[in-house]
Amino acid sequence: MGLFSQFIKNIKDRYLFTKNDRLLLAVSGGLDSVVLTALCRKAGFDFGIAHCNFQLRDAASDADELFVKNLSEQFDAPFFRIRFNTKDYALENKLSIQEAARELRYRWFEDIRKVEGFDYILTAHHANDNIETVLMNFFRGTGITGLTGIKEKNGALVRPLLFAKRKELEDYLSEENLSFVQDESNLKNDYTRNFIRNALFPQMAAIYPEVENNLAANIDRFKAADHLYREAIDRYKKKLAVQKGAELHIPILLLQKSVAPSTILFELIKVYGFSSGQLPEVERLMGSEPGHYVSSETHRVIRDRKHLVLAPLRGAEKTRVLIDGEGQYHFDGGHISILAAAYQGGKIPQEPNRAWLDAKEINFPMILRPWKTGDYFYPLGMEKKKKLSRFLIDTKRSLTEKENTWVVEMNKKIIWVVGQRIDNRFRITDQTKNIIEISCNE
Repeated sequence: MGLFSQFIKNIKDRYLFTKNDRLLLAVSGGLDSVVLTALCRKAGFDFGIAHCNFQLRDAASDADELFVKNLSEQFDAPFFRIRFNTKDYALENKLSIQEAARELRYRWFEDIRKVEGFDYILTAHHANDNIETVLMNFFRGTGITGLTGIKEKNGALVRPLLFAKRKELEDYLSEENLSFVQDESNLKNDYTRNFIRNALFPQMAAIYPEVENNLAANIDRFKAADHLYREAIDRYKKKLAVQKGAELHIPILLLQKSVAPSTILFELIKVYGFSSGQLPEVERLMGSEPGHYVSSETHRVIRDRKHLVLAPLRGAEKTRVLIDGEGQYHFDGGHISILAAAYQGGKIPQEPNRAWLDAKEINFPMILRPWKTGDYFYPLGMEKKKKLSRFLIDTKRSLTEKENTWVVEMNKKIIWVVGQRIDNRFRITDQTKNIIEISCNE
C-alpha cells in the first residue's frame, strides 16, 4: 500500500477528521510538511497554510517563508504568515530557543484557527519524530507516560503522519517530484533531538538493524501499558485518598502495604506541583514525627499521626475581625454570628460550632483572630488555665487544624476557641439570665 492510501486509511480508521472539516496546515517548507501538504491536496481536503518565520537564520529564514508562500500559490491555498522575535521572547521568558518557538507557534496557530474558522491544525510529525521524542523522554526519566510518544490527536491539534517513517516520506517526495527547503541547522548536533537523529540513532541501527521498527512497535505497547497503568492508579486513588474539604488524606499503613507505594504516592502528589526529585523527601515523612512536611509552590504534604495530608498553602495572611455587637462577621475560616437572647434553662447545645456564654460576663467589642503562641484559657470544666498549644496537642489536632484555629478574645481573655471549647469563666450557670450565642459556619 502506497503512502497516500495509508494516509487516507489512517485518517478514517483513527477518526482524525473528515472531508467536511477545514484544515490549517503548519508548513515550515521542510520535507515532512511539504509531503503533508501534497497529500492533503491530492485527497481534496479544504486547507490553508500557516508559516512561522522565527528569524533565527537570517536570509535563510526569509527564503523559507518565500518558498512556503509560493507553495501555497501553487496549491491555491490561503496563506498565513508571521514573524517572531524568537530570541527576545526566549530571553524575556527564560526559555530555550526550542521552547520559545514551540510556545509562539502553537499559540499563533490556535489564534488563526479560531479567527479564520478552521476545524483542525495539522502538523507533519512522523514516526521518526515520535521515536526521537520517546528516546529523549526515556533519557530524561519522564516515566511510562513519556514513553507513549506524541499524541496523534490532542483537541484541535492532529498529527496524521505518525504512522509513516521518514524514508517513506522521502520516497513519496521523489516519486511526486516535489521540492523542499533544507534547514541546515537540522544537520548540526547543537540540539538534543538533532544529536539523537544524526549521531545516536545511526549507531543504534548499526548494532540493531530493526531498531526503527522495534521502537515504533514498542510505542504502541507502551500506550497499552500506560492505559492499564492509569486504570490501576485510578483504583488506588479511590481506595487510598480521602478528600476532606480542601485536604487530601492518605492513610500511611494502607499506602505502605500497596503493591508499589512509591509510584502510587508520586501519582497522588504530582498534580499538586511536587516533582519526582521531591518524592524521596515525601517518602521519608512516613517515618518521621507528626508535624513534619514537604512543600511545593502551592501545597504541603504533612505527616499527621496516621496519614499524609495534602493541604493547600494559604494564599493570604489571616486578619483580625472586630466584633462590636450582634450580627454576622466574615473571616478567613468562614463566618460567625452573634446573637443575644434570654436564657430559659434547658439543655445547652453540644454542637462544637455553637457556643452559649453568660451575657453578664460579656462586653463588646470582642476580637476574632487566629490563635498565637502564648495564648491560654480555662477550658470548660477546668479551674486551672491551660496553654492553647497544649490543648490542641491533647485534643489530637492535626497541623492544618492547629493552623486554622481561631479564637474569640475579650479584654485579652479568650472566651471561645472557635469550634472547640469555651472558657470555663464564661459558662452558663444556675444564675444565668441572658446569653450570648456565637455560632460558626465554614
